Amino acid sequence: MEQTNDLFKQVLDSLYDGVYFVDLDRRITYWNRGAERLSGYAETDVIGSRCRDNILCHIDGTGRSLCEHDCPIAHTIADGVHREAEVYLHHKGGHRVPVQVRVSPIRNGGGEIVGAVEVFSDNSARIADIQRIEELQQMVFLDPLTGIANRRYIELNLQSRFEEMFRYGWPFGVMLLDLDHFKTVNDRHGHDVGDDLLRMVARTLQHAARSYDLVGRWGGEEFIAIIANVSREELTHTAERFRRLVEKSSFAAGDGAARVTISIGATIATSEDSVGSLIKRTDELMYLSKGAGRNCVTCT
Repeated sequence: MEQTNDLFKQVLDSLYDGVYFVDLDRRITYWNRGAERLSGYAETDVIGSRCRDNILCHIDGTGRSLCEHDCPIAHTIADGVHREAEVYLHHKGGHRVPVQVRVSPIRNGGGEIVGAVEVFSDNSARIADIQRIEELQQMVFLDPLTGIANRRYIELNLQSRFEEMFRYGWPFGVMLLDLDHFKTVNDRHGHDVGDDLLRMVARTLQHAARSYDLVGRWGGEEFIAIIANVSREELTHTAERFRRLVEKSSFAAGDGAARVTISIGATIATSEDSVGSLIKRTDELMYLSKGAGRNCVTCT
């Protein structure tokens, strides 16, 4: 029996994953070498301690303590259900380590629960992969200068809006916003100030939009806004708010202030529209605003 236990311990110690056992009082009765490697705590640091003493201080992605409020081990001991979770444990060195935990009940020969086993694996590579995917998505869908949606993402979003309109009858509007006399601004203040103006307008529009609307850079000094569940009157009101907010935005540049106005064309999508026809009509309306003296809205 002793040889069997020694072999069992050798097998568990050879695992890279951390493994530990607890009794019904959540007192740690076994701690393998993998647990030592991942947590920094030696067997002598933890054996006899209770996991609820918050040695590993498991928290979730929001910073909520699981040991105090939602311990997977405590739940599994109570109901015998296997559990998995992505958590951050507290390393002995002070930093947090992302781990995937898997908890199972331990039963005696009579089927009664007498404790639980937790296996935890280093989740750093997966977290890094997710972050890298998010970075790549940003590279693909975000305009590098302004940090808002780029033309590719706008086109995908427009297609989704059309599908929602055809399927559910949800209306939406589009507005094209073009900076007035932007070449003159660039010539007068330089391209760095021009870039700062584009970023200023992007942030102003983004902060003025609702959370479920989309503001993006269409190209050059043109921006686009896709406004969901809106009537023509509401679209006009939104466009006027955008125009006024941009008009009142500025920043210091040299001895003066850099500011710009925008001309806006806005329209409600119809069932006869395609992405191309909708953009064409919006563009034509924007040029009507240019012809009307700029810094104004034309909406149909």
